[in-house]
Amino acid sequence: LVNSKMLYVFAFQTGHTTGPSLNNDKLYKFAYSAEVYVDRVKASLQRSAGYRISSGVDVNLLWRNPDNDDNQLVKITMKDVQVENVNERPAAKNIFKGKSTEKIIGKEYLEALQRPILIELVRGKVKTFYSYQNEPGFTQNIKRGLASLFQLQLHSGSSREVDISGKCSTTYHVRQDQVTKIKDLDSCEIEKKRFTSHSRILDVSTKATSATVYVLEDSFIKSIKAEENFVFVVNYRRRTGAKIVSKQRLELKSVQAGMGLIAAKQVTGVIKTLDPSYVAMPLEAEPVKSECKKCPSLSEHWQSIREQMHPDKLSKPEAAKSFLSFIQNIRKATKEEILKIIKSENKEFLPQVVDAVTSAQTPESLEAVLEFLDFKDASTFILQERFLYACGFASRPSETLLKSLTEKFKGDVASQEIRETLVIVMGALIRKLCDREGCKLPAVVEAKRLILNRLEKAKKDDNVQMYLLALKNALLPEAIPVLLKYAESGEGPISSLAATVLQRYDPSFLTKEVKETMNRIYHQTHKVHEKTVRTTAAAIILNSNPSYMEVKNILLSIGELPMEMNKYMLSMIQDILRFEMPSSKTVRQVLKDMRAHNYDRFSKMGSSSAYTGYITRGPDVSSTYSLDILYSGSGILRRSNMNIRVFDRSTELHAIQVVLEAQGLESIIAATPDEGEENLDSFAGMSAILFDFQLRPVTFFQGYGDLMSKMLSATGDPMNVVKGLVLLTDFLQEVQLQSGPTASAEFMGGLAIDISGGMEFSLWYRESKTNVKNRVAMFVAGNTEVDSFFVKTGMETTLETETALDFISTVQFSQYPFLVCMQMDRVDSPFRTHMTKYESLPSGRRYTARRGKAATLAGNEYPLHQENSNMCKKVFGAKSDSAGSWF
Repeated sequence: LVNSKMLYVFAFQTGHTTGPSLNNDKLYKFAYSAEVYVDRVKASLQRSAGYRISSGVDVNLLWRNPDNDDNQLVKITMKDVQVENVNERPAAKNIFKGKSTEKIIGKEYLEALQRPILIELVRGKVKTFYSYQNEPGFTQNIKRGLASLFQLQLHSGSSREVDISGKCSTTYHVRQDQVTKIKDLDSCEIEKKRFTSHSRILDVSTKATSATVYVLEDSFIKSIKAEENFVFVVNYRRRTGAKIVSKQRLELKSVQAGMGLIAAKQVTGVIKTLDPSYVAMPLEAEPVKSECKKCPSLSEHWQSIREQMHPDKLSKPEAAKSFLSFIQNIRKATKEEILKIIKSENKEFLPQVVDAVTSAQTPESLEAVLEFLDFKDASTFILQERFLYACGFASRPSETLLKSLTEKFKGDVASQEIRETLVIVMGALIRKLCDREGCKLPAVVEAKRLILNRLEKAKKDDNVQMYLLALKNALLPEAIPVLLKYAESGEGPISSLAATVLQRYDPSFLTKEVKETMNRIYHQTHKVHEKTVRTTAAAIILNSNPSYMEVKNILLSIGELPMEMNKYMLSMIQDILRFEMPSSKTVRQVLKDMRAHNYDRFSKMGSSSAYTGYITRGPDVSSTYSLDILYSGSGILRRSNMNIRVFDRSTELHAIQVVLEAQGLESIIAATPDEGEENLDSFAGMSAILFDFQLRPVTFFQGYGDLMSKMLSATGDPMNVVKGLVLLTDFLQEVQLQSGPTASAEFMGGLAIDISGGMEFSLWYRESKTNVKNRVAMFVAGNTEVDSFFVKTGMETTLETETALDFISTVQFSQYPFLVCMQMDRVDSPFRTHMTKYESLPSGRRYTARRGKAATLAGNEYPLHQENSNMCKKVFGAKSDSAGSWF
């Protein structure tokens, strides 16, 4: 240990004690140091930010129980305290240079730190910790950290021990003159603030270790070395992370003659004789938090970031960055401070304020936004919708939030669309609370009962769809029987929606009954079904560990289906094989049978397709995209489905799904509808899932009259599905270091997003086009800090990127087979990372070290199958330069 000062003492008499025992009339002088380091996970400690507290420690025995040698009272005193850099640094970069310890810590705090403490040891464990009552918490914790080192047992074994870290599972390994103490920090029972994100992929992984090695010599402690490591890693980019290392060292320097023992039968008598001001205190650390003296108020902070939150800037990383910092400040604010900003802001900025206030997820922020919003007033539709979507994306929703939304749903709601959104969001909250073992909470039980009961009683199709969408988010196992009923017996969109809800369940929930129902739907055993329902049923079967006969029957059906459905199912099977999906092995076994695998079956014409490919494949996470498109026999889009999924070794996140659906448009071009679709109303709309949260679908038109009206008045502009700011990663963990200071790691990830879609149609050119635009910007900020009241040290990391992803489908149906071209393009994407390590004193003196990196991920047109590439060449080669009439 460099520059260690003489510190503390201890000796073992191993013959008759089960723990350490000091000799009478001796003063043990030790050198002690406590060091903290903060840096990137794999960085060398030689360049880390941090500091060292070092001192001498005097230890002597005051009292031994005359009836029990294992019961002792020990006095511990810190002396000559010094504070310095943990790594040598030039004078210009040394924040402690020229400052005495008294100036750094403060006279009052230094005096408190150097006042003696007493510990009562019983069989090597600290039974009672004595100190002075009105001392500052941070000095008490440093002394608690020192006292905890004296807790030791001299035989191997495990037990639950209380020390500064709380009540922890501790294991001792004894070998000759060396004892190793391993503390399971994850088992420690101590009050510390901690919250995590709902999705594992969007969350932060943590690892904590603690080991203390005691070296004994001639029955004395020769040295103690303790080390704790805390590692924090962002799961979707493991290079973004931080570590905190805390080290304590205690080394015996000398043994001198000391004061004699105090005669007493009880330890309380010794305390009265020595100093009645001593009081018994918990050895567990007490909460300590530094106050921010120069921090701006919530209003001042809002004014400083306001312009970055303008609607026109919402697709930029600066908007996401400002959004995150605003949330952090809202979390410290009162209800009145929050309401002041909400009530004073104009309509351009209010939606962004509502996004942030709702995402803060504090009782004060929820009370403020609910007091402001009036669901009986349809004029504030945008604000109500932004509030509800922010609730749906909540990283750690509370029972209070669900209860509040349930009460709103039961009350008067002016807008039917907001009423639908309310229950859809309730479904999302039910699922998140259930995932955190909250399924039996009263508010969750009530919300589940409300949705299931009202679905059972619903008469109107609109109401049925509303509750089915809520179940699409809730994914309740008990809802599967009613979903099967609607999937098999429902009409048109109801049946299709119920099937897509079942498709969202984990395959482990899809019982034999579910698969039997899906087989009846696909093979139309009891009634004729639409193509959209049948293809969804087939996808459920093929993704749920299908049997040999199930796969064989599906393959044998190809050739007997409507033409475009033939092509779609064939494309789905080929995609399973090419992408090596779980059922590919069974499919290959079936294809050995020539009745299932022959030219006639595998050469069917059509334009429908299904394709899956990788966006990224990395060591942390991988992401895939899939594009499925199904047409009617007349060449009009029936359904297009774009999905982006992110997954690691054990978890999957459905990041984006955009589905465009159309039906009943054949009459426009005097075409014949497909089987089972003769009586469908004209309809086109879009549905989206964003980060596992199903949004309220958007309708482009409903009914023939609405269709003709839109055709005559259309501007060609895409319709917005979702626009706003989303809190993706929301992680905070406070850590009590064994050496005394408090540490914290906070990681937040914000997304500014704009998803829109449109469907255009030209009778003149007999061409249709669908376009889904995704504009996103992401900002991730991490701050890992050790706060010792008189000095702060830490590291800030940031990551930012922005991109745009477009999916365009163009169909020319002037001939058959009609020409279809699908495109999926991503623009150039800038990517920037920054890292700042710092040490700072309350006086303002600060040391910083910065590093940054910038790169651009080149734009890309994602490859689909070769047949699509050939078709695109024909489409764009045949297109006229003139424009048609679009809607």
